[in-house]
Amino acid sequence: MTIADAFVPVAITDRSGVDESCHFGAVVVLDPDGDVAFCAGDHDVEIYPRSSMKPAQADAMLGGGWTGTPEQLALACASHDGSPVHLEVVRSILADAGLDESALGNTPDWPLEQSAAEAVIAAGAHRTALFMNCSGKHATMVATCLINDWPTEGYLHPDHPLQLLITSRVEQLMGTVAHIGIDGCGAPAHVVSLSGLARSFATLAHDRGEVWDAMHRFPELVGGPDRASARLVAQLPDAMAKEGAEGVFAAGLPDGTAVAVKIADGAARAAGVVAASALAAVGHDVDAVAIGDPIKGHGRSVGQLRPLVGGG
Repeated sequence: MTIADAFVPVAITDRSGVDESCHFGAVVVLDPDGDVAFCAGDHDVEIYPRSSMKPAQADAMLGGGWTGTPEQLALACASHDGSPVHLEVVRSILADAGLDESALGNTPDWPLEQSAAEAVIAAGAHRTALFMNCSGKHATMVATCLINDWPTEGYLHPDHPLQLLITSRVEQLMGTVAHIGIDGCGAPAHVVSLSGLARSFATLAHDRGEVWDAMHRFPELVGGPDRASARLVAQLPDAMAKEGAEGVFAAGLPDGTAVAVKIADGAARAAGVVAASALAAVGHDVDAVAIGDPIKGHGRSVGQLRPLVGGG
């Protein structure tokens, strides 16, 4: 089966009462026993989870000796907005390791959230590695290197001891790593199955360990208050949830239930809605439509994104 064959229609957007766009994708829900409880499309399609890998990466670094506050761990798992509260926590990770933002090897960028970006541009700032949404993960990476007496130079290479540690943990949590590419931030990007991604969230949530604790307590640090992940955790307070670039979304619950979604063309807006609807299909009380952003016309809501699969 090719990747084009792996996807089915999973959501519709409507505008002013007329269906405008159809989103294709794949979604899988694992039950507490690890079996497939619900799926649409190919649940074993191989994908780049992108930033949905961050909880597994953070868990690996905890295993490598890094320690931090729950807020710092949430930023290690984050694709943050670049707001002042996010940047303050990233700076604290670096400061605790005796470092500053010059140690970061990720790609310079503007803050992800529009108002935060406008504020730094108005202040005359430029793109920096600190502003980039992956800076919490990278701050934790360089801190983990120092703890283990590993060189920080070259810490993004797949053969660096840090990345070998992470890949080993990814394989434990997700199964076979089919390929390793380069993520947008410069870190290694693993290719795993969609069900493998869901399995990692099931394990981390079921263990009720540090990653789960940080992510479900501080979803606004993991992303931002207006993200689909934060909206899902608001409805399911024990959940941990994380978006990934190119239309990926995953979430896990302490009973071992987990969901993972990949939207075929990489558009992000449908992923959280489809994930919530799939969780509703297996009995969780969640309003899937409320997870998504309204469809705007002239600055006001004129439509919505509704799932075609699941129970939301």
